[in-house]
Amino acid sequence: MKQITRREMLRTAGTGLLCLWAYPAFCFFPFEKNAHAASGPSDITGRIFKNDAPDKLWKWSKEAFYYTSAGTNRVACGLCPNQCVLSTGDRGVCRSRVHMNGRLYSLSYGNACAANVDPVEKKPLFHFMPKTSAFSIAAAGCNFRCLNCQNWEISQAKPEDLRHQDLFPQKVVETAQQYSAASIAYTYSEAVTFYEYMYDTSSLARENGIRNLLISNGYINPGPLSDLCRVIDGANINLKSFSDDIYRKLNGGRLKPVLDTLKILHRNRVHFEITNLVVPGYTDDAEMMKRMCAWILENLGPDRPLHFLRFFPKYKLNRLPPTPVDLLESFRQTAMDMGIRYVYLGNVPGHEGSHTFCHNCGKVVIERKGYRIDTEQMRNGTCGSCGENIPGVWK
Repeated sequence: MKQITRREMLRTAGTGLLCLWAYPAFCFFPFEKNAHAASGPSDITGRIFKNDAPDKLWKWSKEAFYYTSAGTNRVACGLCPNQCVLSTGDRGVCRSRVHMNGRLYSLSYGNACAANVDPVEKKPLFHFMPKTSAFSIAAAGCNFRCLNCQNWEISQAKPEDLRHQDLFPQKVVETAQQYSAASIAYTYSEAVTFYEYMYDTSSLARENGIRNLLISNGYINPGPLSDLCRVIDGANINLKSFSDDIYRKLNGGRLKPVLDTLKILHRNRVHFEITNLVVPGYTDDAEMMKRMCAWILENLGPDRPLHFLRFFPKYKLNRLPPTPVDLLESFRQTAMDMGIRYVYLGNVPGHEGSHTFCHNCGKVVIERKGYRIDTEQMRNGTCGSCGENIPGVWK
């Protein structure tokens, strides 16, 4: 079987833009069913053909970087641990990759279904260029099936069933420049599933002095991730639990590939932070949390920022209660007692767990109110009180 690699498939990002709606900063492109769906022939692949060429895919398709032949009329996707083997016309678990005519295509190239200018703290990234903005984009699709998905309307949809904009890599970079965004974040849905779009955009952004942020579930194979490490600058990985059984039940995935992602990012010296959503009845077990923290300390060290997020009822878990704040507080205290130096609480407005404290002297070096920074007591990446180095990527 011939391995078709990213290096073989990488081409110059397309710039054939037809339109881009004017929009103010901090707007969100709403999604709407079938808004830009092609009206060509209807078959197993859905509405993804050009109207005037039934055998050719729409303009938002690009041949995938990672796949192999898997026998007669079948291909094997090599992007993520789902290891989808697809017959002609089949889609992957992510819904955004399709096998046509012996080739695997991404259907999420340049067709952003959401775009927004966010504070980088919203990702959440608390140790990466604070008080800067990130131009955030998403395309439809996800390689998980989380019961508690917060953006299920886009993550669990096919690309052709959502309203989207023509935002090819060149236009993404131009828009980020227009709004003085210091970075581009690949977020909201699952960035791994629009890998080719993310990679080409990141490469172009770097050439223009713009940073790139991977906001992801971390469910990606080592080869594609190692290639991606060359063009991204930061990441937030959602470590959804520390139990393989819960990963299978709650998310439809496995734990080990996500842990491998954390190790690879660490080895490649990419700044990343970890989030852990504390879901009642699933991930609110104190012993499991301790095992997770012990693994982080052993494999990533004490300086990796960890965010415990409060769960709110959503999607298929809409009857569960929100996470008790006192449970989050106990998790944070335990993690710090174990030796993790920077532990945060998310979705708890006004809590001191959103502030950054110097691990040496205990003074507040960054005080946050929501996503806004009120006080910053740092000098060139060091504590303004004792001079201790604060790990992160600072201006």
